[in-house]
Amino acid sequence: MSQTANIQNASEVINSLERQLHLKQLQINRLLNITQSINNNIDAEGLFAMYKSFLSWEMSITKMALFLRENESDWFCAASLGMTDELLTVNIQDRLQRITKLENLDDEDENDLIKEFEVVIPVAHKDQPLAYVFIGEVGEEEDLYNKVKFITAITNIVGVAIENKRLFKQQSERERMQKEIDFAGEMQRTMIPKSFPKGKGYDLAGIYRPKDGVGGDYFDFVELENDKIAFCIGDVSGKGIAAALLMANFQATFQGLIRGGSQLDDLLRILNTAVLRIAKGDKFITFFIAEYDLRTQKLHYINAGHDPPFLIMNGEVQQLKKGSIFLGTLDDIPHIEIGEIDITNEALILTYTDGLTDVRNEEGEFLDETFGHRFLLDHYKLSAEAFNAELMRAIDNFKGSTGFPDDLTVFTCKIY
Repeated sequence: MSQTANIQNASEVINSLERQLHLKQLQINRLLNITQSINNNIDAEGLFAMYKSFLSWEMSITKMALFLRENESDWFCAASLGMTDELLTVNIQDRLQRITKLENLDDEDENDLIKEFEVVIPVAHKDQPLAYVFIGEVGEEEDLYNKVKFITAITNIVGVAIENKRLFKQQSERERMQKEIDFAGEMQRTMIPKSFPKGKGYDLAGIYRPKDGVGGDYFDFVELENDKIAFCIGDVSGKGIAAALLMANFQATFQGLIRGGSQLDDLLRILNTAVLRIAKGDKFITFFIAEYDLRTQKLHYINAGHDPPFLIMNGEVQQLKKGSIFLGTLDDIPHIEIGEIDITNEALILTYTDGLTDVRNEEGEFLDETFGHRFLLDHYKLSAEAFNAELMRAIDNFKGSTGFPDDLTVFTCKIY
């Protein structure tokens, strides 16, 4: 070979090396640009545009589909090159679950989208799949190994950035929801009476402990004209903000009706219609309402599917069961029975929600009926406030280190 040919060959090698070096420099610069953009909090759309440009111009890729995590189980196509919208609608969720390492793909693959590509590169972070990039028409003249290394690196960078954005969005959404729950809880607590009448022949006391900040329990009382008092307790099926909103509407309706002098059975029918209108049959309310006349010393009540309250008088315990079905399931309540009791002596009425009866001790045992009756007979001569304090002390001793399984609400009326 002549000296001229040798010089020419050497020149071509140098030029080739210079082109490769220039290309590597372009690739590295693009990686640095993307990293800098991520540090500057570029949005997802801009990041995907840079990713596509990198694969198209620096990597000479003409077919590509990048799949990223949408939630804990689903994936979505975040960016693509050379793909029709129709192909991108093809479902490959099940196929992704079987990809654990770089794979060469077969154009005979049963999936119409996957058969368009030559290789798939999975990218993981802390052993969790983070992204899958499908590559097609790589080009024979390129170094596939080096190309895959660069694509893996940039996909990892982009995938981690998008995953961090997703997790940040989730965290922000959780914080927003928690603020809403906290606000709803504060609003709900304003509905619950905090001060109670005393020294009028009766006294009242309540306990309200929602399990998760906001719940569906409720109690209330209204001092009426002609020496009467009405009090109630209720429990919405389900929990959370929806239950709290239903109970807020329920309270407003109750307050308006009872102050307007509605009879108990009429009141119950109107409340039932209101619950149906608001909840549309998705939720129901168990409800107990009583009205006590200090002049006649008569107690009238209706129990609409609620845990029967206890009346303790003359050393005896009875449950207040008369009433109807719960509210919010039928257009018309078929039958309402109003209970009537003469209060002939000092008495105590204990109303509660199932958060009390569902309490268990460390062995998983419930409070038994014998314990309950004994406690009622031993303490019913206390004031309503003192009775509730003793009740909570007994419950805490019984349950030990176990928590309350549900919202806990107790409302006590002591009659002298």
